[in-house]
Amino acid sequence: MAGLPLPEELAERARDILAGRVEPVPARDAATVVILRGGGRGPEVYLLRRKATMAFAAGAYVFPGGSVDPRDTDHAVAWAGPSPAEWGAVFNADERVARGLVCAAVRETFEESGVLLAGPGPGSVVADTTGDDWESDRLALIDRSLAFADFLAKRGLVLRSDLLKPWAHWITPEIEHRRFDTRFFAAVLPAGQRTRDVGGEADHVVWRRPAEAVELAHRGEIFLMPPTYQTLSELSAYADVAGALAAHREIVTIMPRAVEVEGEMRLMTS
Repeated sequence: MAGLPLPEELAERARDILAGRVEPVPARDAATVVILRGGGRGPEVYLLRRKATMAFAAGAYVFPGGSVDPRDTDHAVAWAGPSPAEWGAVFNADERVARGLVCAAVRETFEESGVLLAGPGPGSVVADTTGDDWESDRLALIDRSLAFADFLAKRGLVLRSDLLKPWAHWITPEIEHRRFDTRFFAAVLPAGQRTRDVGGEADHVVWRRPAEAVELAHRGEIFLMPPTYQTLSELSAYADVAGALAAHREIVTIMPRAVEVEGEMRLMTS
């Protein structure tokens, strides 16, 4: 039987939504970035394990990402690479939303991994972000006391949207209490930079080959949400990072839905 069986609490909510007794929660715009690096046996991806106390996706292994901050749409953000209008065409979003998505992708990646897809000019990238001053700015971005545009301006940096590749578009099912309209990006770890255990919403970070992560999920040793699982499965087909980044991606919106099958509520992705 296709689909995932729903726990009773979500099954009841699904029935209420399907019957019109409950309104779905609006989905918030969000961005997620798959950071890739070359490995001896093929590409590796950076994964964070969300703390068990988190309200959303507790204990799951995820890619860096998060909601768009209203200030991410600021036109003051210094920009190099494909324009917000071009990104909007790719992700079927208006220019303002697209600007926010790309800025959120770069900002959240820095907040959750220490990797910064920005540089002093359109052809350069920051070589090292591990100093105490960088850490101070990272924490200020997390607590929202520092806007991303101001962070870039202070350091004389421009966002490198050309270092991002569009990968997918997932919307959280209507049955969930917290919902996100998430665009997935991929990016290679810039030369000289390195990820680090930055804490916050995660209690563990790791580099894994995509196929290895999928196998661990199959064995029940790690928990992957459907978008993460599918993305890793897709990436496992590539022998190297260059191949993954060169692949043509047609962005199709996926929103799993609840369907009743023989009296049982199941979550279907197609």
